[in-house]
Amino acid sequence: MPTKTDYSLYLVTDRTWLHTRTLCEVIEEAATNGVTVVQLREKSASSREMYELGKAVHEVTRAHGIPLIINDRVDIMLALDAEGVHVGPEDLPVAAARALAGGKIIGTSVNSPDDLAKAHAEGADYIGIGPVFATSTKKDTRHVLGVNGLKKLVHETHLPCVAIGGINAENAGAVIQTDVTGVCSISGILAQPDVGRAVREFRDLLDQRGEKLA
Repeated sequence: MPTKTDYSLYLVTDRTWLHTRTLCEVIEEAATNGVTVVQLREKSASSREMYELGKAVHEVTRAHGIPLIINDRVDIMLALDAEGVHVGPEDLPVAAARALAGGKIIGTSVNSPDDLAKAHAEGADYIGIGPVFATSTKKDTRHVLGVNGLKKLVHETHLPCVAIGGINAENAGAVIQTDVTGVCSISGILAQPDVGRAVREFRDLLDQRGEKLA
């Protein structure tokens, strides 16, 4: 089992939002301002490109002491010695990923009680629950859960759970109130003209929750 990971602010990459900036520049800014996990998810990249991107990104995340999670590609994760892998419903099963990845962090996507039961049975380390809201960032055909659907799944698991799907600084407050472990954003961070400010807005909301629990 991996050591305790801070999943509170989870960034998933998508280079289509970067415009003139490089991926490493954006991740550096995000990590400096409070992102706690980065997932490299570049579906259009070749294996070689994913590896080269991963090498560069891993240098940034290691410098900040935060884990790099590779989407889907257990082989790339192993080649980079990244901290973990995230497998979706069409990817390798969690148990198969575990057989290859050993003690690395393994996360999976959950959209229903059946998905949740499977994540428990196969030994996932954390789950991504969503989509919470409709989003154009990912081609996702699963039903939108809404805040109430998210809350129901959060309260049915002992696993760390990260909410994903259409989450931005405007709606993150309601998401955080469901007792979710963390929030995940793509365009809510990457598409913003000031990435650092966008991250700090999320962090402020998360920190307010911490103050209420203290």
